[in-house]
Amino acid sequence: MQERGAPEPHDVVDLIATKRHAGELRSDEIAWVVAAFTRGVVAPEQMSALLMAIVIQGMGRREIRDLTAAMIASGERLSFAGLGRPAIDKHSTGGVGDKITLPLVPLLAALGVAVPQLSGRGLGHTGGTLDKLESIPGWRAALSTEEMYRVLRDVGGVICAAGAGLAPADRAMYALRDVTGTVAAVPLIASSIMSKKIAEGADGLVLDVKFGSGAFLPAVSEARELAETMVQLGADSGLRTVALLTDMDAPLGRAVGNANEVREAVAVLQGGGPADVVELTLALAREMLDLAGMHDVDPAPALADGRAHDAWRRLITAQGGDPDAPLPVARETELVRAEHDGIVQRVDARAVGVGAWRLGAGRARPGDPVDHAAGVEVLVHPGDAVRAGDPLFEVRCDDTGRLARGLESLATAVELGVVAPEPRPLVAGRVSGK
Repeated sequence: MQERGAPEPHDVVDLIATKRHAGELRSDEIAWVVAAFTRGVVAPEQMSALLMAIVIQGMGRREIRDLTAAMIASGERLSFAGLGRPAIDKHSTGGVGDKITLPLVPLLAALGVAVPQLSGRGLGHTGGTLDKLESIPGWRAALSTEEMYRVLRDVGGVICAAGAGLAPADRAMYALRDVTGTVAAVPLIASSIMSKKIAEGADGLVLDVKFGSGAFLPAVSEARELAETMVQLGADSGLRTVALLTDMDAPLGRAVGNANEVREAVAVLQGGGPADVVELTLALAREMLDLAGMHDVDPAPALADGRAHDAWRRLITAQGGDPDAPLPVARETELVRAEHDGIVQRVDARAVGVGAWRLGAGRARPGDPVDHAAGVEVLVHPGDAVRAGDPLFEVRCDDTGRLARGLESLATAVELGVVAPEPRPLVAGRVSGK
């Protein structure tokens, strides 16, 4: 710890210049700059400049490892030892219609795996898990550490906001990245995600790393680089980590928007729901079961026979929510229709996500309110044949003043052609430390 009044061992301007000229920052320099920023010695403008230099010039694996370690060291570390069951975590890099956490956590809980899911809120075109769940009357995201452990012990899974003491340096740095155009960079994404996940103290971690128009990293090559980086960071820290590369070029499922996605997740938990949501839920569940040592357990029956839905009800109730309460329903709805005949070539996930955001389902700045009823129902998928006038989307919101901008985003979200497109696999690859 830096003594009060002692001279600082480094000058942040020198570090910015080093990285600006594609130099490598030493381990002690990285540890200092993260700690000094957290202490308020390094100004936000200086850290922003350093972050931009990292975005432009990149970081080597050792630098990324040091940055992750410095973020972890800025706060507390949790431990789930003593639960009597393996604790396996999951993280998604975010996508349009990605409600997988909602059915996945109770599914694993029903099968005997503890899932400490510390989630976040949405920003821009990607939805946040906490925003979705807060559409359920009474449900609470903010739990004390003691409450989190209690829910985890009693239910087997918990979905809540991360406490302020977990990697606080990352929280402060992300706030800068969000307003300075420095989010989409592999070193910064990897260190941000893994600092929190390693600090959580789970026994294993499964990553859902997305690519495509609706992802932060559109190219599959970028997603693979990110996945490999995070898996290596996990291995370096002793956290067993596996990543799946999943396609986010089209929205996941049909429902986009908070309450809309909760309804769809409940349908999956009741043995129904869209095939792609079920497929990805089961794919991630199998990876998590494998990390838990439950190699021969098939998760599919627990969705069909009601066990996962029962665990969902217990989870929602344990966090103050009413699983039987009606979810918000939008006052205004309107259909977007096809202008001519054709076969759906693609449904642009980003355009749909931006449309839902403009309708009120998302936020432009942290702290903005969201309209839990707002969103988009996707009525077609690639390969579907449509005729002129057929509905492509149903848009939903409470504020009629938002309709025009939402509709504007969706007007060109569907591409039509004359030949059916080649089907694309939802899971495009797997990265492990083996």
